[in-house]
This record gives sequence, structure tokens and C-alpha cells, in this order.
Amino acid sequence: MIGFCPLASGSKGNALYFGSPKAKILIDSGISLKDLTERLGKIGVEVGDLNAILVTHEHIDHIRGLSALCRKWNIPIFANLETAKAILSASTYTPKFKIFSTGDSFQFADLQIHPFSIPHDAIDPVAFTLQLDSLKVGVCADLGFASTLVVHQLKNCDYLYIEANHQPSMVHASARPMVYKQRVLSRQGHLSNEDSAEVILAVHHDSLKHVYLAHLSSECNTPEVALKTVKEALERQQKELTVSVAPQHEIGLPVLFS
Repeated sequence: MIGFCPLASGSKGNALYFGSPKAKILIDSGISLKDLTERLGKIGVEVGDLNAILVTHEHIDHIRGLSALCRKWNIPIFANLETAKAILSASTYTPKFKIFSTGDSFQFADLQIHPFSIPHDAIDPVAFTLQLDSLKVGVCADLGFASTLVVHQLKNCDYLYIEANHQPSMVHASARPMVYKQRVLSRQGHLSNEDSAEVILAVHHDSLKHVYLAHLSSECNTPEVALKTVKEALERQQKELTVSVAPQHEIGLPVLFS
């Protein structure tokens, strides 16, 4: 498949697929090998055909399935040095790493990949933009706020995968411990629905084709609330845009690149 598809999105595991004419890439591997195989199969991709895995950060919901996947297929893992060290410290074997520097673009096959820093409570977390010729996809989740750098990097995307983790009123009303609430709402936590809408509006342009709302909290958000918040913000600014939710337990809407 030449295109883009969320495979899992949320605190129980994250994984995305990006395919070009010369590369098949997985972004994060936070679900089991069984689930990954099944979901890739729905878009006609074999796990053994993956050429690379990009890792955003070391939290377990982004690397849970990495060990089993790489033990079987020996797929190279692209990560920055600190994230690679964290992965190694939790592994019983040595994966095949390709180390990138946060902030420096690199070429892989026919793709230009740019990892950039995001504010989150991990060692050296990143988001990515991936460019295939003139087409640009932004993948940006697990961040406490959208810095100037984040907004700048996400400009001119044709497709955008952006966090809409929670509705603040639902966080406050939840039975979660106070330490959880403080973390989620902090500048090292997660974007709210309103925050996500602000980012989308800030980077909106006529060629932005589709936005995926990602990493929704199962307790402090719902797809309906997230979509309503973002769509109402777009309507107030008279912006038209296709918006969908990247689900946790099934694939999201696949996009084929023409």
C-alpha cells in the first residue's frame, strides 16, 4: 500500500503505517505482533515487508511490540540516541539501530524524514514529518503543548496526525488520581481537544486534505466530543476539512497517495 494508515492510537498501544513506492515504514510499535500482523493485513501489507521502524519515544505504549517484531524480522529501528538507550535498557537483546539526531532531516529510500523535538515527559521525544516528493505528512502526538517549533514543522502538511487526548472538564471530573490529572494537563503531558483545534487552525491551508485526531483518552474523552470540538472550531473560522479519529482497537481510515 502506498499511503498512510493509523493502526492503533491510544494509551493501550500506538502504531502507524506509511508506505511509499520504495519504502514501507512503521511509526512506533506499541501493539502485539499478532495485532500488528492482522491490522497490516487489512491494508494489504505483510509484516516481513517492513523496511524500517521509526520510534517517537520510549513509553511502553509506543514500543510494547518492538522486541517481538524485531527479533523475528530484524527490521532496523530509527531512533535518537537517548531513546535507543532507553529501549536497550528494557530489552534482552540488541536491536539493529539507526541513530538520527533530533532536528536533523535524513533520507530513507525515497523519503525525506524530519524528527523534531516535542514537549513530553519522556527522555528525548520527537514527532516526524515525512515527505514523498511534494507530499508531506505530519505525525505529532504525546505532547503537552504545541511550541512554536511544533507549529512551524507542521505547516504545509497534506495529511496530519495530531493528538486530541482529552477534554479538560472530563479529566477534572474523572476518578483518576490527582497525580494523573496534573501530568495529563501539564506542559509535559498531552494536548486537549481545544489545543488540538488550535494547532489545526494554525497550520490549516487549502491543500491540507485530512486530519486524524490521535491518542484519545478512553476515560477523559470520546470520539464524538473530540470531533465536535475540532469541527466547531473550524466552522467558526469558516474552514473546511476532513477530520476523523484514529481508533485504538482497529485501523483508521486509510489514505492512498495518488
